[in-house]
Amino acid sequence: MKKYEFTGEVKSWFGRTLHRIRATITFGDIKIGEAGGWIEKEENLSQDGDAWVYGDARVYGDARVYGDARVYGDALVCGNARVCGNARVCDDALVCGDALVCDDALVCGNALVYGDARVCGDARVYGNARVYGDARVCGDARVFKSTHYLIIGPIGSRKDITTFFRTKALDISVSCGCFKGNIEAFAEKVKATHGENDYAKQYMMAIELAKTCIDLSPEI
Repeated sequence: MKKYEFTGEVKSWFGRTLHRIRATITFGDIKIGEAGGWIEKEENLSQDGDAWVYGDARVYGDARVYGDARVYGDALVCGNARVCGNARVCDDALVCGDALVCDDALVCGNALVYGDARVCGDARVYGNARVYGDARVCGDARVFKSTHYLIIGPIGSRKDITTFFRTKALDISVSCGCFKGNIEAFAEKVKATHGENDYAKQYMMAIELAKTCIDLSPEI
């Protein structure tokens, strides 16, 4: 049985027709008959799981919300973006392009996640933060302004993108290929793998730049 249907209420949004949804069964924190947010087509919101679009939130294009994910407030999810797992997108946040927000991640405030960016794990992206390109913000990241993360690349033997980001513990973590961990562990991994070759020099320069650029000041 489908968990939602269109109410018949529609509105135009930049040339697209969006439909308000209504729950046809009780699930999660949603009661049968409860009105939800706006989607362009059924493919935007899975009929399985507890995923839901609330209030004035809008999901359209080829974007997909599934699993137990929630989109609410005035949030927008569009393009080919995916929001899944237990992720939440809320307030005035925008997730677009080929971006992925998953696991227990939260994107809120006026945050913007776009391009091929990934926000996952227990990451929090909020405020006026912009996470884009090939950025990978994960683990216990806490990013709410541009000086809380740094994207460098392509560098190293993989010619890949390396993302440095501020964490809940007010230190710096790194996402580089298969490596996910703090900046000190990353430096040790680089030395063990590359010794003192040119790849090691590239990574070590990136590490020093990240230490200089990333703001670890406590939130006020």
